[in-house]
Amino acid sequence: MKYVDEFREPEKAEALRQRIGKLSQQLEKPIKIMEVCGGHTHSIFKYGIEEILPDTIELIHGPGCPVCVMPKGRLDDAIAISQHPNVILATFGDAMRVPGSQTSLLQAKATGADIRMVYSPIDSLQIARDNPNKQIVFFALGFETTAPSTALTILQAAAEKIHNFSMFCNHVLVIPALQALLNNPDLQLDGFIGPGHVSMVIGTEPYEFISQQYRKPIVISGFEPLDILQSTWMLLQQLIENRCEVENQYNRLVQKAGNTIALQAINQVFTVRENFEWRGLNDIPHSGLKIRPEYAQFDAEIKFTIPNLKVADHKACQCGEILKGVLKPWQCKVFGTACTPETPIGTCMVSSEGACAAYYKYGRLSALAKKATITLTQEPLPACGMSLD
Repeated sequence: MKYVDEFREPEKAEALRQRIGKLSQQLEKPIKIMEVCGGHTHSIFKYGIEEILPDTIELIHGPGCPVCVMPKGRLDDAIAISQHPNVILATFGDAMRVPGSQTSLLQAKATGADIRMVYSPIDSLQIARDNPNKQIVFFALGFETTAPSTALTILQAAAEKIHNFSMFCNHVLVIPALQALLNNPDLQLDGFIGPGHVSMVIGTEPYEFISQQYRKPIVISGFEPLDILQSTWMLLQQLIENRCEVENQYNRLVQKAGNTIALQAINQVFTVRENFEWRGLNDIPHSGLKIRPEYAQFDAEIKFTIPNLKVADHKACQCGEILKGVLKPWQCKVFGTACTPETPIGTCMVSSEGACAAYYKYGRLSALAKKATITLTQEPLPACGMSLD
C-alpha cells in the first residue's frame, strides 16, 4: 500500500471484519484488548471500529495520552513558572486548557502571563533568540515520541550557548506504565494493541517482557482503520493458537531496534527519574525523564522555585479510572454534563488524544451502551500456553 486511501478501503475492512468474526467464534470467553495509544482510541471511534467488532471483543482504552496522564501538581508547577516575572512559557496547544488545581495555562494567559502555543520545541528556542532579555521556558511533555525533539532542542541551545532558555521536563516512558497496568489486579487484559508512534522511536524489543513475563500477546499497530482491524485479527490468531508474541503490524515504519539517532539524543540529554506521578496510576518507578546534570543550565526545575506538590483530582472526575481502563468515559457521572470540551473537569476531555474527548466528539454512545452487556468484571482468557477448556 502506498496511499492513505488504501488503508480505508471498505472492501478490505469488510474482509477483515468477517475474518475477525470467524475467529471470535472459536473463543471460549469474551476477551479484553487494550489499545495503549490515544491516537488509536480516536481512530477507533472516528471510523466506528468498535461498533463492527463482535460482542465477544471489548476494547479497553489505555493511558497513552501524554496530556491526560499529567497530574494536577505538575500543571500547577508550570503555571507557577509562567507567573515568574520576565518569563515566557511556551507549550503545545493541548496543554493550554488542561485544568490545574485553580486554573489552566489558558486562563493564566488571560490574566496576564506570557504563555505561547508552539508546534515544536525548536519554536520556543527561536522565541529565546528573539527575546534575549526574557527567560523562555518550554513546558515539555509526551512519551518517547516527542522526547527526541526536546533533546535535540537542548543540544542546539547548548551549541549556540543560549542562556535564557530552559525546559520544564515532563516526559514519560510507556514501558513502566504498561508494567504498572499489568500489575493492577483490578484490570485483567488478554492482549495489547501497541502504540505505533512510540514504537517508531523505541522499536519492538522493549515489549518482549509483556509476552515473556506476563504471557500476553501484543501487536504494534498503525493508526488507519485497516491497521487496527488487522492488528485485532493478529491478536485473535495469537490467542486462539495459545501464542504470546510481540508482532509488528506497523512494519512500514517501526523497526525492531527503533530509531537509533532518536534514542541516542534521548540518552545524551535525559536520565530516568526515580519516580514520576501519573494521573490515575500514582507514582510509577523509573517512568519519567529528567535533564542530566551536564545540561542543568537548561533545567527549569533548577532555575525556578516551584510548588512541587501533589494535588488530588476533582472528586467528581473519574479520569484516573478511565486512564487505567477500569471505567469507560460514559460511566463517569459528569461525562457530557458538567464535563465537556468547553468546560473540562478532567484531562481526558481536553486532549485531542483523550478517551473522553473521542467519545464526546464522535457521539457513538448509544451503540456503545448496547455493547455494555460485556462487563468489566468478566474473567480474561487463560495465559498463553494454557488450555481454553
